[in-house]
Amino acid sequence: MRSKFITRVTGSLFAAATVLAFAAGASSADTELTVYTAVEAEDLKRYAEAFNQDHPDIQIKWVRDSTGIVTNKLLAEKDNPQADLVWGLAATSLMLMKNEGMLEAYAPAGLDKLDNNFRDKDNPPFWTGMDAWVAAVCVNTVEAEKFSLPTPTSWDDLTKPVYKGHLAMPNPGSSGTGFLDVSSWLQIFGEEGGWAFMDRLHENIDHYTHSGSKPCKQAAAGEIPIGISFAFRGAKSKAQGAPLEIIIPSEGIGWDMEATAIVAGTDKLEAAKKLVDWSISEKANRLYNEGYAVVAMPGIAKPVEHFPDGITEAMINNDFEWAAANKSKIIEAWTKRYDAKSEPKG
Repeated sequence: MRSKFITRVTGSLFAAATVLAFAAGASSADTELTVYTAVEAEDLKRYAEAFNQDHPDIQIKWVRDSTGIVTNKLLAEKDNPQADLVWGLAATSLMLMKNEGMLEAYAPAGLDKLDNNFRDKDNPPFWTGMDAWVAAVCVNTVEAEKFSLPTPTSWDDLTKPVYKGHLAMPNPGSSGTGFLDVSSWLQIFGEEGGWAFMDRLHENIDHYTHSGSKPCKQAAAGEIPIGISFAFRGAKSKAQGAPLEIIIPSEGIGWDMEATAIVAGTDKLEAAKKLVDWSISEKANRLYNEGYAVVAMPGIAKPVEHFPDGITEAMINNDFEWAAANKSKIIEAWTKRYDAKSEPKG
């Protein structure tokens, strides 16, 4: 069934190079919010600058890494939260945090303007959505021709022996894109069939990355012929001149949304609420559309160059509650089976 709509690291490892503060010149009277995020690093500065145009008295200190690492850090800090807010983390991760009592319920101004799929079902909600990203396969046409690789049209095609050693995909333990792939395959093929599919796919995988965008970036650079990644990354790389074809597998594709939530216990609640209000505004949604083809506010998204046709129809009817409830078990099973091919972290 398809829908028309369209997630254990130590603190020292995490913090080494991921804290990005845009508070230079801030006065002592300003409020600084520590915001954990998995948003692409290139987008963070423009988000902060746009927010500060409207709220110059609130400064953002970003703490950024991939989805799995941010999620694990938040869970590890459950009893001693260090973040005030999460802005840009997979909804499945925030559902997990909600179930652990780690989020502050809040109904931001303008909530009624969001598509209902982009908000927690509780009233007031514990999280609100920003944008959605969807799975896709990035094929470097030059490299594929060099290795006589046919263009795949389905997930099952990628298990054929001709692709052995020519594929990369994200590790679901560290990448939200990797997790949406794995959880979607378990929904598309059924649990037994999903693991059987991944066993066959693993035979053809050269390596697993710790970033959802990296397999497509590697394909764009010719480092690997085929990268399992997300569609917008492929469209962006193609717009920059990479010889890519972006494939939407015929069985359907997984997807997740980036979302925002207040961390329970923050002593900067009023400032955090202002940021959440702004995060669902029309201005913010227009910014999200610069990096994502699907955003939370209907009527905002503009067509994205090179974005594949028919992608919204291919999105599965994703059971986010199931994915969140089973996330730890799924990642543990995946790690035992396949982690030996993962790239080193760091």
